[in-house]
Amino acid sequence: MWSPVKVGTMNLPHRLAMAPMTRNRAQVDGTPGDLAALYYSQRAAMGLIITEGAQPSDDGQGYILSPGIYTKNHINAWKKITDAVHAKGGHIYIQLMHAGRMSHPDNTSHHRQGVAPSAIAPSVEIFTTKGMQDVPVPRELSEEEIQITIADFRKAAAAAIEAGADGVEIHGANGYLIHQFIAEHANNRTDKYGGSAANRARFAIEVAAAVADEIGADRTGFRISPGNLAYIGIDEGEHGLDVYRQLIPELDKLNLAYLHIMHTGNEDFLKEIRDFWSSSLLVNRFGRPLENIDTDIEAGIADVAPVGTWALANPDLVERLKNSVSLNEPDRTTFFGGDSKGYTDYPTLDN
Repeated sequence: MWSPVKVGTMNLPHRLAMAPMTRNRAQVDGTPGDLAALYYSQRAAMGLIITEGAQPSDDGQGYILSPGIYTKNHINAWKKITDAVHAKGGHIYIQLMHAGRMSHPDNTSHHRQGVAPSAIAPSVEIFTTKGMQDVPVPRELSEEEIQITIADFRKAAAAAIEAGADGVEIHGANGYLIHQFIAEHANNRTDKYGGSAANRARFAIEVAAAVADEIGADRTGFRISPGNLAYIGIDEGEHGLDVYRQLIPELDKLNLAYLHIMHTGNEDFLKEIRDFWSSSLLVNRFGRPLENIDTDIEAGIADVAPVGTWALANPDLVERLKNSVSLNEPDRTTFFGGDSKGYTDYPTLDN
């Protein structure tokens, strides 16, 4: 776990990374909050930091106070963050996350209906400015609007590089827009973006190709969550893995920096991915015991093991693990929204 590894353009000092985690502490216009530079730089020893999801456009916002990466104010604020991380020797990828139908008009500045591959509501609730509400039925994107959305990802990726990021991770997992195109029960289109496994993989491939063309494949990562059937109303269908069998080889042809898997338990399919993915593979096992943190690396399944809440609650996680020191417990009441409490005030071994 402590051996160096090259991922894309980065020479990382070890095989851990900080996984993306929504924190809801941006300003209303999507500009990252004043404490974000401190928060991320405190964790620079993680080697690679993958940030919380940043929407690539107005329509990409789903949650309250999530950051964006498509205006000059966004770029300037992210520049402070990337500079702070780099000053401490870390690397940082900004995650591009379009929420798609997982949105609510009360959460966005334009108050528009969410967009999706099809006008199908996820049948779940979302936290809004007025409390928990049902996610409304989204508006189906036209083929022309799909091309505009792909262009939004391209522009956001360029903005991330302008802001000093080492690269971007495209969020194709966890029930958000790209995953909605993949999932059979969120996508009932009859055009070239729906129906067959190849068609349902098409949007993800076109987004990845556009971003890689804009900033370089070696600065582009992609996140998936195959088999994730329970998260925010997503249902990939009986033949969901067939979409990934179309998608992953096509992504591999692009020579991306890495593929990041939110692993949900299908060990056979994970081995299948490892067999046909030729660049770096990041495997995030949610809820794994601490003693198993390096299991996938030792087995040759993963090149890097991203971790979430352990890094959130322990800015000096690497030092604690190397020295077998006990970890801080995460304060779950402060995960989403708030101020410095549970964000930048976790104790380290030095204080």
